[in-house]
Amino acid sequence: MSRLEKAPSLLDELGDFTTTKRVLPIALLAAVIGAISAFVAVALLRMIAFFTNVFFFQRASFANVAPADHPLGYAVVLVPVTGALVIGALARWGSEKIRGHGIPEAIEAILVRGSRVEPRLAVLKPVASAISIGSGGPFGAEGPIIMTGGAVGSLFAQLFALTSAERKTLLVAGAAAGMSATFASPLAATLLAVELLLFEWKPRSFLPVVAASATAAFVRPILLGDGPLFPVPLHAPHASLALALGCIACGLLAGAMSGVLTKGVYLFEDLFQKLPIHWMWWPAIGGVAIGLGGLIEPRALGVGYDVIEAALNGQLIGRALIVLMLVKASIWVISLGSGTSGGVLAPLLIMGACLGGLEAQVLPGAGIGFWPLVSMAAILGGTMRSPLTGIVFALELTHDWGIVLPLLVAVPVAYGFTVLVLRRSILTEKVSRRGFHLSREYATEPLDILFVREVMRTNVVVLPATLTRAELLASLEGEHQVRPLFYVVDAAKKLVGVVTRSHLESWMVGRPPDSGTSLDAPIPPTLGEVAREAVVADADEPLSKAISRMAQTGRTWLPVVAHGDPREIVGEITLDDTLKARVKHLEEEERRERVLPLEAMLPRWLKLARPLK
Repeated sequence: MSRLEKAPSLLDELGDFTTTKRVLPIALLAAVIGAISAFVAVALLRMIAFFTNVFFFQRASFANVAPADHPLGYAVVLVPVTGALVIGALARWGSEKIRGHGIPEAIEAILVRGSRVEPRLAVLKPVASAISIGSGGPFGAEGPIIMTGGAVGSLFAQLFALTSAERKTLLVAGAAAGMSATFASPLAATLLAVELLLFEWKPRSFLPVVAASATAAFVRPILLGDGPLFPVPLHAPHASLALALGCIACGLLAGAMSGVLTKGVYLFEDLFQKLPIHWMWWPAIGGVAIGLGGLIEPRALGVGYDVIEAALNGQLIGRALIVLMLVKASIWVISLGSGTSGGVLAPLLIMGACLGGLEAQVLPGAGIGFWPLVSMAAILGGTMRSPLTGIVFALELTHDWGIVLPLLVAVPVAYGFTVLVLRRSILTEKVSRRGFHLSREYATEPLDILFVREVMRTNVVVLPATLTRAELLASLEGEHQVRPLFYVVDAAKKLVGVVTRSHLESWMVGRPPDSGTSLDAPIPPTLGEVAREAVVADADEPLSKAISRMAQTGRTWLPVVAHGDPREIVGEITLDDTLKARVKHLEEEERRERVLPLEAMLPRWLKLARPLK
């Protein structure tokens, strides 16, 4: 048979992806959610500005102001405590889920609650976060915005008849849209969704998330203006060994700092757990630390976008960088450990920029703000274990595209450092402490690339449909006695059906094979009348499909049929056989072998020159 005349195969029906046209209406819903989330993000930013004015300047205004400019003097210590008391009350009598930095809560909703978010959380979370940040909390708005955008997406999805996977996609779409609108970073928001929230890399989820993120980015200029969030002098570093070594050192220091910060947050969380008071009072204790830190360094209070911009433009140097970094880190780990509400991105950017400013004193010069920008991207990628997000986020925040190569060195170094040193990130540790585990490694499923024909057994035992009870009693022995399933075929060896061992034994001794049948019912004279419809596997289908069919039907033995003829039995597959795929995968992961001998790498003249033995 020529190649053009080959028999049809299931391979002709398989594609690279399993996504269907169902993705189109989901993407349309995601675009709507993207537009809504952009307005929600703006509303949260306005609320933060409002509460900042109320707490620090005692006025009702939506103007963007810095807490560092407050006129309160020593009384500023009471401001974070007051805000924390309100948050504790909201958490206790509103919803405990408002505690934390947003992203772990979004992850938990995806993993545990079928991507369902309570309606009240969509209101309480942004209000609590706005109060926390507005009263001086050293947090970012991005975590709460991600959670709030996710809540919007989840609530919108719950209005329609969708699967849990589709609800997850829309929840993540809302989260990405919120981040995209806040930071004018649609690509970084999409990557954050892929690296942190989706737990898959499929068109069915990627396309709707892109639709939401892009829609929010188109709406943002109308609401917040255009341009990069942090304009900086553009860099064009010359590629050199000194620059490469500097980027590696920057990545290692950022990775080490990421580890210290992660350990610090959960150290204080453990300490707060030991306090003999209700958890609603813990944020107030964290508020005391914030207030004292604000006395030492007022710029450590609040979101600090103005502080990031100052660090990137070289306006902070020397002692100011050290004090700001230490104070910000201290009050951040203490207050976050106390269970208050706030995000992690902006604080990480500030601490990374401070670290980079200090590194600029000793590393090769590459322009104002170069090392602060590289360092803040590295600490973000290392702490959140999201290297692509860290790289692209820094580029979109500044539009400094000439810094791609240094970022591509420093951020993966920080990421690799934390991956090897810490078992979990600052985000997944929270999820783990709530009794859940997740893996953030994406790989091709071995069962998707191995076919049924590669693991099936071909020595199939079949029984003729015309077999009578007397004939069966005389012939059934040995291997047949331990088989749970038998295949019944007609005179042409075509599959008629299957019969289980228990039904076969009942029929053999003269009892109705079906337990629901009356004992007075006539006994079928031949095996063909006892057989039931078979659940089959196609020889040309991926092993994962056969296993899914086993899970859906409860059958652990399946007859395997030819693709061209669903009644032509060519083998059988059992649940044990599917383990062969896992064994093959383990061998690829663990078996080490030298494929080429070292001698094969030597030039021919050197082989000929070797002394004879």
